[in-house]
Amino acid sequence: MSLLFSPLAINGITLKNRLIVSPMCQYSARDGFANDWHLVHLGSRAVGGAALVLTEATAVSPEGRISPEDLGIWSDRHIEKLRQITEFIHLQHAHAGIQLAHAGRKASTTSPWKGNRQIGPEHGGWVPVGPSAIPYRETDTAPAAMDEDAIRKVILDFKQAARRAVSAGFDVIELHAAHGYLLHEFLSPLSNRRDDGYGGSFGHRIRLLLEVVEAVRSEMKPGMPLFVRISATDWAEGGWDIAQSVQLAALLKENGVDFMDVSSGALVTGVRIPIHPGYQVPLAERVKRETGLLTGAVGLITTAQQAESILAEGKADAILMARELLRDPYFPLHAAAALGEDPQYLPQYERAKPPLGKL
Repeated sequence: MSLLFSPLAINGITLKNRLIVSPMCQYSARDGFANDWHLVHLGSRAVGGAALVLTEATAVSPEGRISPEDLGIWSDRHIEKLRQITEFIHLQHAHAGIQLAHAGRKASTTSPWKGNRQIGPEHGGWVPVGPSAIPYRETDTAPAAMDEDAIRKVILDFKQAARRAVSAGFDVIELHAAHGYLLHEFLSPLSNRRDDGYGGSFGHRIRLLLEVVEAVRSEMKPGMPLFVRISATDWAEGGWDIAQSVQLAALLKENGVDFMDVSSGALVTGVRIPIHPGYQVPLAERVKRETGLLTGAVGLITTAQQAESILAEGKADAILMARELLRDPYFPLHAAAALGEDPQYLPQYERAKPPLGKL
């Protein structure tokens, strides 16, 4: 059996293979509500054979959205459609996960195909918040620096979102602490210039994430895995880096986190990132090697052989895919055939299954 199609136990669940659908924003919601687009988008990846399907970044509050079109889970009214999606995913013998997020200073922007511009309150946007009044781009309005009441509210928002996620039937919760969004902003000294208990030293900068982990874990069922996505490096001098990520991962492991989803970058503009196939894999490898925490590799992983070699060389425990699964929702079935496995087509699609050994 290939490693890619071997099962993976994470806390109380077992994934049928090691292919995970990475969170991918769709910018297709209204007032945070999922709709049939999300059902078809996420459901088709489950039909395609992925073991775990993660939603896009799902905002824990209205002001935590990247754009007005983001998914949300700040209201009990959001649960119904999300439950329909998780039930469909489960019927395809896959697990369902949700990524809980707060966009911080990168909130209130248009979708990418509308220019990815900041939207002011006068145009239906809102004032973003962050650890410090430092804008993401020089042309952006500075975020409102959060006081301790605002921090307490964010922690409560994550806690309540976790309760709703459990009610909606999700099997996994992932916290988005990457890509320059709020939890990442607190981690990095480039965006966090606070001089109180949430800024300055490493221990103070990681405090919010640890408190969110504790709050979210308190709402989760026993055995339910908790993931954290991090940007393991800002790719910028003086910023968050892989050494701090390893130190953080060890602490997260001690505090109930089961899996680290290792990405990078997107905190600041103008940095040079050495992009090439699998360029983030060494980051996942180092976290795994130095902490023993289960890790997922993500970023320009596009072939079955590439994914298999990452696992075979012990560089990660699972593979998260995004763009390749947009191009080919049935990549897991095709990958299984490419690696000599027997692709597990669902009964409705069984007649399309190629003979063994042929694609």
